[in-house]
Amino acid sequence: MQQNVYDNDVFYHSYIDLREKSTNFNDVLEIPAFRTLLPDLQQTEILDLGCGFGQSCSWYVSQGAARVVGVDISEKMIARAKQLYHQDKIEYQLRPIEDINFSADQFDLVLSSLAFHYIADFKSIVEKIYHCLKPKGFLIFSQEHPVATAKAVSNGWAKNEHGEKLHWMLDNYQDEGLRKQDWFIEGVIKYHRTTATIINTLIETGLHIVRVLEPTATAEAELRNEDLKQERRRPPFLIIKAQK
Repeated sequence: MQQNVYDNDVFYHSYIDLREKSTNFNDVLEIPAFRTLLPDLQQTEILDLGCGFGQSCSWYVSQGAARVVGVDISEKMIARAKQLYHQDKIEYQLRPIEDINFSADQFDLVLSSLAFHYIADFKSIVEKIYHCLKPKGFLIFSQEHPVATAKAVSNGWAKNEHGEKLHWMLDNYQDEGLRKQDWFIEGVIKYHRTTATIINTLIETGLHIVRVLEPTATAEAELRNEDLKQERRRPPFLIIKAQK
């Protein structure tokens, strides 16, 4: 089931407001860790799946990428990307990630930031990525950690009467499939799969695991955003680098 929540007006504006805050989890936790896994980008051809509003596409070009193709299901996100980060070396495509159909051995890198937990058929996407990667090319992706998607309540945390977090309520970890949660709006669809399923799918497709990260914020970032300290209590993100 494909769900395009980013074109919902309430969700879209709430998400943009979040990303414009300098202490958002993407900018201070996920993106810095993600970029430590990138190779030299000089003259690379990159496919960015779930490119959002194009900020990363532009950054890849600034680091020397020869060509970046950004794919996203959201019309609002692609429009914002073309407005803010239009460059000759970037091509934005409005389509679901599930519908990609690129020729064989086309990209040096396939990158995806926090998008794969919206994908129902992970195996199919990995097979398409393997097809369009050049030999020795890399897939690097981040997603919500399976510990974060396997939660007993919508926000995951058990709290006391003062609203203080007591512990993370992990539940139904082995029951893979669709999960709904409230995030800006009700009924946001994500897909839970175990860490074993994620890694074994990559291996069975023919990719070699190079590195796995469960990032934490820097001490400096935690000083600026107290909520980041709480993220040490359970991993919010999983980041994997694999090679063809």
